[in-house]
Amino acid sequence: MSESVPWTFGLEPLPQAYEVARLMRGVAGLVLSLDAAEPAVAKLIEDLRAAEQELLERAPADLAPRLGVDAPLTRRPYLDHGRDIGAYNVCFPEYQIVVEGHRATGTVTFPVAFEGPPGIVHGGVLATFFDCVVQHHNCDLGTAGHTTSLLVEYQRPTPLGVALSFEIDRIADERRITSRGKLRREGDTLCTATVESVAGNRARLPHVAARLKRS
Repeated sequence: MSESVPWTFGLEPLPQAYEVARLMRGVAGLVLSLDAAEPAVAKLIEDLRAAEQELLERAPADLAPRLGVDAPLTRRPYLDHGRDIGAYNVCFPEYQIVVEGHRATGTVTFPVAFEGPPGIVHGGVLATFFDCVVQHHNCDLGTAGHTTSLLVEYQRPTPLGVALSFEIDRIADERRITSRGKLRREGDTLCTATVESVAGNRARLPHVAARLKRS
């Protein structure tokens, strides 16, 4: 099975999306850390409401992705979700990853916005994290597909605001991809994940429509 060409499916996010995600994630954590209402937050809410109204006039009314050769132009553009989702979408964690064949390693630090128990990362965020880094690994190797199962086993609480390391080992054939990941802090395993995915067929992917030119 050839895995020489990275798997991409979707458009590159706009540069502003990267900056907005970084700022909103950080600001959300700061707001959650406050003991009282602040004038800066009141102004932020006012500015966000104004921006929301302006963007509603510019964004597509149909939130379905614009996929397929005959996709209506009234739909939104579809962004590549294969890698680095957290860099442009505030709802996902950011991480750094190095892919070296069927093994990948990296680092991640979870901010306050992802808290569950006191000072601890929410377990659902950890599941999302593993799904993201495994898909990134698969896409960089050129064969990816839908996740069919995701098992996360929590061994120790995962702390917020601490640099953590992770590793992924991957086995793939023409039909299935199995990835096993570990999240560690200074050598101690915090949780593990086993992710099963189908090996997709690029030829079956729908056409991704280009961005519309707007005045």
